[in-house]
Amino acid sequence: MTGTDNQASGNRMTGAEIVLQALKDNGVEHIFGYPGGAVLPIYDEIFQQDDIQHILVRHEQGAGHAAEGYARSTGKVGVMLVTSGPGATNAVTPLQDALMDSIPLVCLTGQVPTSLIGSDAFQECDTVGITRPCTKHNWLVKDVNQLAAVIHEAFRIAQTGRPGPVVVDIPKDVQFATGTYTPPEAHDAQKSYQPKVQGDLNKITQAIELMKNARQPVIYSGGGVVNSGPEASKLLRELVELTGFPITSTLMGLGAYPASGKNWLGMLGMHGSYEANMAMHDCDVMVCIGARFDDRITGRLNAFSPNSKKIHIDIDPSSINKNVHVDIGILGDVGNVLEDMVRLWRALPQKPAADRLGDWWGNIARWRARNSFAYKPSDDVIMPQYAIQRLYELTKHRDTYITTEVGQHQMWAAQFFGFEQPNRWMTSGGLGTMGYGLPAALGVQIAHPESLVIDIAGDASIQMCIQEMSAAIQHNAPIKIFILNNQYMGMVRQWQQLLHGNRLSNSYTEAMPDFVKLAEAYGAVGLRCEKPGELDAAIQEMIDVKKPVIFDCRVANLANCFPMIPSGKAHNEMLLPDEATDEAVANAIDAKGRQLV
Repeated sequence: MTGTDNQASGNRMTGAEIVLQALKDNGVEHIFGYPGGAVLPIYDEIFQQDDIQHILVRHEQGAGHAAEGYARSTGKVGVMLVTSGPGATNAVTPLQDALMDSIPLVCLTGQVPTSLIGSDAFQECDTVGITRPCTKHNWLVKDVNQLAAVIHEAFRIAQTGRPGPVVVDIPKDVQFATGTYTPPEAHDAQKSYQPKVQGDLNKITQAIELMKNARQPVIYSGGGVVNSGPEASKLLRELVELTGFPITSTLMGLGAYPASGKNWLGMLGMHGSYEANMAMHDCDVMVCIGARFDDRITGRLNAFSPNSKKIHIDIDPSSINKNVHVDIGILGDVGNVLEDMVRLWRALPQKPAADRLGDWWGNIARWRARNSFAYKPSDDVIMPQYAIQRLYELTKHRDTYITTEVGQHQMWAAQFFGFEQPNRWMTSGGLGTMGYGLPAALGVQIAHPESLVIDIAGDASIQMCIQEMSAAIQHNAPIKIFILNNQYMGMVRQWQQLLHGNRLSNSYTEAMPDFVKLAEAYGAVGLRCEKPGELDAAIQEMIDVKKPVIFDCRVANLANCFPMIPSGKAHNEMLLPDEATDEAVANAIDAKGRQLV
């Protein structure tokens, strides 16, 4: 009998049956995993049911990133299943990635039998100890009768408050043992974990008071708006429309406000737009919504937005006043807080003068006129920026999802690919994980089988998890891998050039694979393009193919990603494309007064 049959006979099930029943009762439709001895009872139950589809990856890291892509694109919890020992340790990278980027994951790991724990048994490791720093919470389940409740609680913790990954470690004897299944509605939630979702109305009122008197305001939004759900993005757009404030975003927040919106400044931070960074530096009121003042955003902390009153809205209490001291910290879910802010702004007895921000928008227009994303086009070689522009133009009217690897291509994608909706942009922000994009694209494609899913990649990072092309072929996931191939580890090479005297230590790849042949070896389609005039036709061919594609787009080898805030500099000390000469870089001084090159 399967777990479903056993449910009718007094809720008595084996541990493996309990796992499958708990997953079904929590709405799980797909699991990304890789089998091994310590999880074979669970895999046996997977074989005997059809409600949940298992996606076989080729490496446990791929399972985690695929689950992340699935979660980020759907708003659901991603689920991964791995075996003990190396299976669990291979999951550490995606767990940490999900923790830093607030992605809800439930990771089920196998463990050696309870009688062998601590004996250095075959494929044993201290999974709970290893994953404690890279999860919101984790459990080692030694009693089969507690297994269902733990899994239900794992889902609750993963997706509430600030989302993140959790681990449930299940010994093999617990999977074989028989116990009682408890449905989700019957389990008692952990009383010590009760996230605060409603913001303090007094503080929200104070924030509105600051905002209505602002003359140089800016809204700084982050991934928390996306995580809060589509309603939060709608409310953010409404707040921008009501206030007339300019808005910028972190890398993780792209799409919450449309790139075509009239108040959009572009992304801010190290490779953000000039107008976004200058507005952040000169603003008098900053409204931070669902972001955490990451170092890639703030630049030098003691020069960050020096003259502003700061409002910070976040569901994570540890984020408020952690990196940047704020004047008003509002703890709560950004969707709920935004709803209150919109309501209170509409209820103001006297609306702020419509022209009060005229001078501020005039400054922004002058900054925008610098065109900080400018580059020198070429008829002979494909510029990487041009490649992203053409990819965007040929896909913007389609149902498109974008993932990326990490490096220059990631920043160019953020700069030149316009996102109009949330949950369409999947990238590794906090951890900066090379190899993320391909398996993440697999997860997105599984969740959205009829959509166009493109991984914008670099020639170095794509090789980190290239084996997941095999998984894409097996599961008929027609993902498109669009490689900006400059034959370098581009961002490493750029930093070596600008910050280390152009000593290019191990950043050039001398033994590159033939990506077209590699694609064909996997059973996918391989395409290559080297001329700007042939690019549109090649991209269209990639789109039209109904199979996985590796597109080898040969781009200018030594193109650099600008603008750029040098290490230790403030937002108003950006290097712009027309200023990024060797002399300008040499004159940039870091926080300790030392020359950067």
